[in-house]
Amino acid sequence: MQKLVVILGTNASGKSELGIRLARHFGGEIVSADSRQVYRGLDLGSGKITPAQAALVKHHLIDVADVSESYSLARYQRAAFDAIDALAAAGKPPFLVGGTGLYLSAVIEGYELVDVPPNDALRAELESLPLAQLVERLEQADPEAAARIDARNPRRLIRAIEIAAAGRAHAAARQRSPRYDCLQLGLTWPRPVLEARIAQRLQERLAGGMIEEVAGLRARGVPDSRLEQLGLEYRYVSRYLRGQLRSLDELRTQLEIAIRQFAKDQLTWFKRDRRIIWLDSAGNYFEEACARIRQWAPEWTPAPGCDGAPPARAQPGR
Repeated sequence: MQKLVVILGTNASGKSELGIRLARHFGGEIVSADSRQVYRGLDLGSGKITPAQAALVKHHLIDVADVSESYSLARYQRAAFDAIDALAAAGKPPFLVGGTGLYLSAVIEGYELVDVPPNDALRAELESLPLAQLVERLEQADPEAAARIDARNPRRLIRAIEIAAAGRAHAAARQRSPRYDCLQLGLTWPRPVLEARIAQRLQERLAGGMIEEVAGLRARGVPDSRLEQLGLEYRYVSRYLRGQLRSLDELRTQLEIAIRQFAKDQLTWFKRDRRIIWLDSAGNYFEEACARIRQWAPEWTPAPGCDGAPPARAQPGR
């Protein structure tokens, strides 16, 4: 089986920077596993790599869809398989890097997915329902999917109900056909450190123009209902712009709390997989990751003239 290194972690863990360093060191390329970075125009709010970082290592599956599109899990899986297989054929080590659990699982496990097209009428009905009713609808339609899904994520709930209504198995279905030999390396931090990193990153993104980014999306016609679906940063900033949050301090406080909870949920998801090797964030985790990769894939040798020095970053914690 083709070998694939997976670099995963919680929000603000530094996984993107680590992925860049490792891909440079081994002469590889990165396949992104982030459900929002596939969309053009979602930059600061999604923590997308900077142009300077993108120039260091080629990234795949970033900026591949318009924000008005629905980029399904099945579509992502097909594109990720194509990118990884092309890298393998070219003799370049592939690195799958990100924090979206379903995207990572779709590639690692090789789920046999169904690609149900969007049902606009059903979505319009579901988007008006409170979270508790969405959970109840999914439990009635597909109890197995309801047991697996993040019950706090309305976008995931709506999509699962949509698939169930089409009479098909839930996307993260029962059939698995793994096609890669994966080395999963995880990165996170002790809770106080991680919370400080989240706060710092949020402050820098707000100062860097995240509110202006969301305002620009609204000005270009992206509806607030769509922004609500695009993750915490877009959800809370759009509410701030609509006057539902009274001040910048209230925005910062509520959004920081929500991101901290999201990071906790990510860690809960990842901890279920005992194959993940968690790197020691208190030590030299780059060298530890290199050693793990060399032991697992001795044929992967360092690229000439690259010492794996950390790239300059404009966004903390990626």
